[in-house]
Amino acid sequence: MIDLAAGMRIMRRVDELAVISADPERLTRTFLSPEHRRANDLVRSWMREAGMAVHIDAIGNVVGRYEGERPGLPALLLGSHLDTVRDAGRYDGMLGVVTAIECVAQLQRAQQRLGFAVEVIGFGDEEGVRFGATLLGSRAVAGTFDRGALAARDSDGIALADALRAFGLDPETLPAAARTPQELLAYVELHIEQGPVLERAGLGVGCVTSISGATRLAFELIGQAGHAGTVPMTARRDALAAAAEAILCVEQRCGAEAGLVGTVGRIEAKPGAVNVIPGYCRFTVDIRAPDDAQRTRAVAEVKGAIRGIGERRGVAVELTTLHENSAAPCAPWLMQQIDGAIEAQQLPALRLPSGAGHDAMAMAAIVDIGMIFVRCAGGISHHPDERISTPDAALGAATLAQFVRDFAPLRRARA
Repeated sequence: MIDLAAGMRIMRRVDELAVISADPERLTRTFLSPEHRRANDLVRSWMREAGMAVHIDAIGNVVGRYEGERPGLPALLLGSHLDTVRDAGRYDGMLGVVTAIECVAQLQRAQQRLGFAVEVIGFGDEEGVRFGATLLGSRAVAGTFDRGALAARDSDGIALADALRAFGLDPETLPAAARTPQELLAYVELHIEQGPVLERAGLGVGCVTSISGATRLAFELIGQAGHAGTVPMTARRDALAAAAEAILCVEQRCGAEAGLVGTVGRIEAKPGAVNVIPGYCRFTVDIRAPDDAQRTRAVAEVKGAIRGIGERRGVAVELTTLHENSAAPCAPWLMQQIDGAIEAQQLPALRLPSGAGHDAMAMAAIVDIGMIFVRCAGGISHHPDERISTPDAALGAATLAQFVRDFAPLRRARA
């Protein structure tokens, strides 16, 4: 049952968190910062109010636990992240944490205990803004944290290891943040969609099928600079013209298949004078798909096509792979139960992939994952104009609460 008052409580709490920022003019909250500590303290107070036992784990995540019918039962883990990008919107990450707390508060008000524990986690780092490595909080919980990241430094030269110490944590105890598959039944994350699909469908919530894998590439095209007035068009080795053709190639190839997306987000040409043929160009390509085979095939074809463009135009092509991340499919049994929770709100259960990364990607290493998307106005995210409506916040809470109440665990075997 949709409770508009729950939506109003969620919106007020998201607004309270949005005030906690390193910049009074825009929302920016990074990992292990004073603002991170203040956000943890506020969320911790809400968790306690909802009847949870609360602690800060070894990486700085805030964790609340609502026991089941008896202490020590395996837990259904809910949550999202509390850090932001720079000049952020207020719902990305925070909505999932606050909504999960609201669902536990409803159980407490009803004096209801379930056949499993419910835990809520506010991950300290998903965005990777401060140290350049994403999903630090959830990777630590999943036991896949790369200790090499402890040497990473922020823009002020502070190493991650030193930032942990300044936060009151010990880098040597990081393994203590890791959970085991035996402790957890599933990880389910509610999140704004960050895209326009639900809005176009006229639906407030949807069920995520998979978090897209991503490949990021950097291309360098080396041609020959020359005088803009004296080199004939047929004799040019124009690196920027080759890049323009390559960019259209990315758009055409990735636009040819449903679910596949490709973006050229950065381009630089040299020498950069109005009367000089560009002899050098560098650009990036980001290719994503919910299916790894689809993405791998597209990446190979884009690489081959751009090399062919360079050969035909007399421009050398050099390629660097910047990032490679596999897709994280949501578990079918969890999708089925999420569908049921959506249908209980008298809505059709729309399934859609996530093109953005989420903490669920890291959590998939130890537990089955599911995700609920909430409609995002205009599909705008990572921007101050990021918006959801109060009725949609209430709908998201009703859907997640229904899922939790009806949750039927399925333990999976792991090697």
